[in-house]
Amino acid sequence: MKTGVALAGGGVRGLAHIPALETLDACGVRPSALAGTSMGAIIGAFYASGWSGTRIRDFIEQHIIERGDNWKTLYPKRRGLIKWLSAFGISFKGQGLLKVDGLLKYLIESIQADTFEDLAIPLKVVATDFHSGAAVVFEKGPLAPAIQASISIPGVFVPVEHEGRILIDGGVVNNLPYDLLAEECDATIAIDIIPTPTEDCTDAPNMVDTILGTLDLMVTQLTQAKLEAQPPTVYVRPRLIDIRALDFMKASEVFEQAAPAMDELKALVEPLAIDRAE
Repeated sequence: MKTGVALAGGGVRGLAHIPALETLDACGVRPSALAGTSMGAIIGAFYASGWSGTRIRDFIEQHIIERGDNWKTLYPKRRGLIKWLSAFGISFKGQGLLKVDGLLKYLIESIQADTFEDLAIPLKVVATDFHSGAAVVFEKGPLAPAIQASISIPGVFVPVEHEGRILIDGGVVNNLPYDLLAEECDATIAIDIIPTPTEDCTDAPNMVDTILGTLDLMVTQLTQAKLEAQPPTVYVRPRLIDIRALDFMKASEVFEQAAPAMDELKALVEPLAIDRAE
């Protein structure tokens, strides 16, 4: 049985994909194909290149500053942090706040795969054509423009100009792209990372939070409609509370909050007659 794994977008919440992939590794699951949007595309590219879930976690932990870090814990991370922070650039064109060209160059160098064809597992990456509103699915050619387009959150990151089109975040049209794997795979595993609403929060959002929060609301409605019409074989949504898309100092909280859902994922995956690693 061929199994496809879909990883949703959601900024730092996408780090929840790492324990999910570690769980699949522990269960001996060997995905035949992957699909990802935004942060799911980044994590998916690492995994598709042959990295294990644990190796991805180790890489990420060397590139983030967490609450409670001090000079003793930051010093061993200094090289990774310098490379990570220097990869972002400020945009002065008014199309977005940040440029991520340097980040993508660094990530591609890290996974040592320039094209989709270089990957060990086939990968599909979703972006959105800004003018037509159509989904743009990348599965061949250079990786960098595909991933850069997929993570281009409107108003935050500069849109990508590619082959005559203006491309933005794939979450606008397909944040959890398990449907792209349905025809070629017998079973699909979908990892969703939309935040769990907190009704008691009454704080007024700033500009960026308004953009990201509105996108979350839209994505939730679109994903729910798709789940009702065509559910995946396995669907897991970790309960992620009070973690905004760009809260990168909450990486450890993402891992902690995602942990309970990994038992659910294991229980759902183990009975399936799926391909296992030898």
